Amino acid sequence: MAAAHTPREAVRSAAAAARTALGGSFAAVSVWERELGRLRVLVNNGELGEGEEEFPDAEFYPVHEFPEITEFLHEQWARGGEPHAWVEVAAWPGEDGPGPGLAPDPAPDRGADLGLGLELSPGGGEGPRTALRGISPGRVAALRRRGRGSCVVAPIVLHGRAWGELYVARRAGDPVFGRADADFATVLAAVTAAGIAQTERLEEARRLAFTDPLTGLGNRRAVDIRLDEALEEHRRDGVVVSLVMCDLNGLKQVNDTLGHAVGDRLLERFGSVLSLCGAMLPGALAARLGGDEFCLVEVGPSADEVVRVADELCRRAAELELGEGVACGVASTGDPIGPVNSARRLFRLADAAQYRAKAARSAKPVVAGREGGPEDPVVRLADTPAHRAPERRTFRGRL
Repeated sequence: MAAAHTPREAVRSAAAAARTALGGSFAAVSVWERELGRLRVLVNNGELGEGEEEFPDAEFYPVHEFPEITEFLHEQWARGGEPHAWVEVAAWPGEDGPGPGLAPDPAPDRGADLGLGLELSPGGGEGPRTALRGISPGRVAALRRRGRGSCVVAPIVLHGRAWGELYVARRAGDPVFGRADADFATVLAAVTAAGIAQTERLEEARRLAFTDPLTGLGNRRAVDIRLDEALEEHRRDGVVVSLVMCDLNGLKQVNDTLGHAVGDRLLERFGSVLSLCGAMLPGALAARLGGDEFCLVEVGPSADEVVRVADELCRRAAELELGEGVACGVASTGDPIGPVNSARRLFRLADAAQYRAKAARSAKPVVAGREGGPEDPVVRLADTPAHRAPERRTFRGRL
């Protein structure tokens, strides 16, 4: 799992490694969604049965059908023990099952029953007590339905809480899992938990690197990367790329009269409005560039669609209980604005449009290129060196 960089890669790597290590034909990793009372399958690996997908969108199992993932863990911890794996078998000797060929019970002396339908190997007062055989009708039915003979289930514990489970199964006719397998699965689940924790830390670091901490929107770094990728698509395939620049009016007055805490609340509130409007355009990136300046980056939608969303953004911003609305400028490769070979030029055009909107106190967005093509006042302003005045914000220094 050390090479996994995303949660999806981490759980797929964990499932594949566990399946191989335990000699299984199938493995899965599931997460316990406490608030919804269900186990959600994140990945299936190996020989998939009917209805199983590697990365299922909607494979859920109500926890009440598999209470051992919660009750057993809590019972063990209450006694001062640690969570351990257990084995489920489609048919033990003398029981009805999927057919002949199941190996005999590898450990007939299975110890005492906890009263939870799980029998433990004898451990006395020392050492771990490893669950060997479970009696879960739901799991047994699933084994039989999919032609599997046995499975071992290992709780995944993260940050001291039950996070989910590692599940490995063998085909009907293969040797059933035994005590040694359950012990090994317990170790594998601990390794899986460590890998998931590391991946979560990497994801958090990545999120912080590309996220504005106040609003939760993207930051300037995220915008730079997205625009560079988008303009490469534009040069290669002619995809429309649009940039909406927003300057939140009245923030300084709010800060000076009501305090910066209230000003921060205005920034957060507008960030939510920007995010909502951005969601009207598939794949749009909503970002805060710094201070009172925000933007939307859109790749694919037509210029007219983007302008409609920008107009809605201005309308909603004007209805906020704080501030004085927003000055909004739009630049899109779908309009006659001349060649756009770099993010620098698109920024310059959107900035010039927003500058004109602010100067005119416009309640609607100003759009580059819609008032005469190359002679358009916004295009001319963007191409005028004087537009890059030193008092403009730092990011415009790149223009």
